[in-house]
Amino acid sequence: QVQLVESGGGLVQPGGSLRLSCAVSGSIFRLNAMGWYRQAPGKERELVARIIIGRTINYADSVKDRFAISRDNAKTRVYLQMNRLKPEDTAVYYCHVLQDNDNYWGQGTQVTVSS
Repeated sequence: QVQLVESGGGLVQPGGSLRLSCAVSGSIFRLNAMGWYRQAPGKERELVARIIIGRTINYADSVKDRFAISRDNAKTRVYLQMNRLKPEDTAVYYCHVLQDNDNYWGQGTQVTVSS
């Protein structure tokens, strides 16, 4: 089993910044991808950004040039730096990892962008 714990959410004004962090622990032996998804009220969960390990990084079009995903070399933490936040970024943000064919999710952290 793999456990994910997010932190760093909160309330921020439009134009502000937040940094989300996800601690990854447990039976980690061959992670294929690490990333962040979000779900706004009444909407489906959507990809925000992900690292396909050893290959590429993907971003949703809506966050390109504003958000940046990164991870530590030990693959025990993944981060999401969010800049120039907009009200439409308000959502619960979920950390996700893929190991072999198994998907693991964190409990989610609320991000609210409002004045």
